[in-house]
Amino acid sequence: MSDGEEKTRVTSILSPNQGNIAGRGDCLVTIYAKDPAQLGKRYVLEASPTTVGRGHDNSIVLDSDSVSRKHCHMERGSNGWFAVDDGSTNGTYVNDDQISAPTRLHSGDRIKVGPTIFKYLSGTDVESLYHEEIYRITIIDGLTGAHNKRHLFEALEKEITRARRYGRDLACIMFDIDHFKKVNDTHGHLAGDHVLKEVARVVRSRLRGEETFARYGGEEFCIVAPETPIDGARTLAEDCRKRVAEKPFIFQNENISCTISLGIAMLVESDKDGVSLIKRADEQLYAAKRGGRNRVEG
Repeated sequence: MSDGEEKTRVTSILSPNQGNIAGRGDCLVTIYAKDPAQLGKRYVLEASPTTVGRGHDNSIVLDSDSVSRKHCHMERGSNGWFAVDDGSTNGTYVNDDQISAPTRLHSGDRIKVGPTIFKYLSGTDVESLYHEEIYRITIIDGLTGAHNKRHLFEALEKEITRARRYGRDLACIMFDIDHFKKVNDTHGHLAGDHVLKEVARVVRSRLRGEETFARYGGEEFCIVAPETPIDGARTLAEDCRKRVAEKPFIFQNENISCTISLGIAMLVESDKDGVSLIKRADEQLYAAKRGGRNRVEG
């Protein structure tokens, strides 16, 4: 949660028999899951409590080793729904904050349970909000907030056409997290998810509005920078590298060191499409990794 956002308020919970005071159609929507088939799945909040966990007797069943059998539940209160952790091993998070008491949910809040992220939707037009969220899922990676691969190629083709029409530079920067498998193996996959999200946040804070930032796959990301010459692309890449290297990544009181390697390619006449440009940037990325990592090539 950023400094500018309102902190989650915690109030008391009413018992389930006090009636359905929450709005009709309030729901949780899956915006990130290891299984892509789960994306966009909607769970209407009707029963209080609505339980979440690995056990098959829960209202929402999540099959993951990092999810407790009885992980958490959503409970109805006098002024809406609350998320309550049920003593889970890995914790329940609302907007990236681990909760220790019943926590009031506001429309748009994100609830993370193990590797799965839900978005809570509430209001007078929940159906409209749901369809907006489904559209977001088609272009945004739910974990990192970066655009997804599908949107990347759509944006890249538009920028290539524009760059060639007006004779302008177009830079493509590919990067990935060094030794990311070691992060997962040493600290666990939830820590790995945290690192992915935080690296994306650090890099995104450096970018301009006209630059496209996307998660290409796994721990690999892409930046498309229109009207950026090679010197500008190198400056951008080096600044991103430095920011990540200097950022402390802390998850559950553990400090996780993290660096990135980056490769740059400029649009040239021989590039037939976005795939060609990305391939050349990727080759430079792997040259950076062969050269010792935590560096820029291209």
